[in-house]
Amino acid sequence: MRESEAIDSKKGARDAAEALALRALVWTLVEPDRALRLLDVTGLTPADLRSRASDPAVLTAAITFLEAHEPDLIACAESLAVRPEALVRARELLETT
Repeated sequence: MRESEAIDSKKGARDAAEALALRALVWTLVEPDRALRLLDVTGLTPADLRSRASDPAVLTAAITFLEAHEPDLIACAESLAVRPEALVRARELLETT
């Protein structure tokens, strides 16, 4: 694989991780009690979410929040038609790239 292809592949993986994490964040926010729990646990504010929803740190926090409560992680994964491991991998990619 050429270097440019490797870079494109890494960028594609990161873009996919961001997209999945954003979908997970939306899923989290749809249910008011869960949304309030996210805000309480992460320290984020509604203003933070409005202005920084695509920020990798916010997306990572959202998935970390789901990972802390396995039933939510599993329910989110099922709703998004992905395996829970895909959400975990998305977080890992966002943390390392």
